[in-house]
Amino acid sequence: MPDIKTKTKSAQLTEQSAGVTRKDNSTQEFEEVQSTSSPAQGPDPFTNLDELRLSQDHMAAIGLKKELMTVPVRKPSKEWFIRVHPDPDYRLETAVIEFKEDSEVYLVDRTLWSELAAEPTFSPRLFLTGISRPGNVVFLWPIRLPGEDGKLDAWNQSAIEIATTIATENWVRVSSNRHLGAYEPYVAAASDSWGEPQWPEKKFNQLVRLAFRHSLIDNLEHPILKRLRGEE
Repeated sequence: MPDIKTKTKSAQLTEQSAGVTRKDNSTQEFEEVQSTSSPAQGPDPFTNLDELRLSQDHMAAIGLKKELMTVPVRKPSKEWFIRVHPDPDYRLETAVIEFKEDSEVYLVDRTLWSELAAEPTFSPRLFLTGISRPGNVVFLWPIRLPGEDGKLDAWNQSAIEIATTIATENWVRVSSNRHLGAYEPYVAAASDSWGEPQWPEKKFNQLVRLAFRHSLIDNLEHPILKRLRGEE
């Protein structure tokens, strides 16, 4: 007859062995579930943002053509790099009325020039076609020309020199130097690698039309002239 103590000890060992087996099975099942719910991570998409960046010509790459609808009349923004169209046909020397406080420029029909010669806000301007980087913003850059006395301040003289020389061949930032009292050009280090700008297909007269379609003074009863005469 087997010893009762021996039988009891054998039963305990069997139960412990079964417990270990159940624990091992549970651990394996947990690891399998964890492995299934947490797939292996792929490459980090944020490591190289160039893979997510749109190219300068991304519209053309997907078969779309951007239609130019707005041409601002403005100086280059201080953070822009710009190019100026080298073709003299994309420039215009004319006369305007300018409200500096409102940053408004109005093109004046030639038939009114003699009538407005004594108006303080009336003055000659050179308009040049420019384009910015970033943004590829096509704009008309207005620069004051010498008046009847032939004088021109250093700010406008330096702007003309930059716009008609270095900016026609290089991407430049136009920076104001108040100690010098003039503008200074800074050529982009990557100017050569950036290459030539994508100039619009529109002719210059079309660009001017877009720029001044709501800002042309062509008669003496124009609201702007009435405002200057104190009639409105």
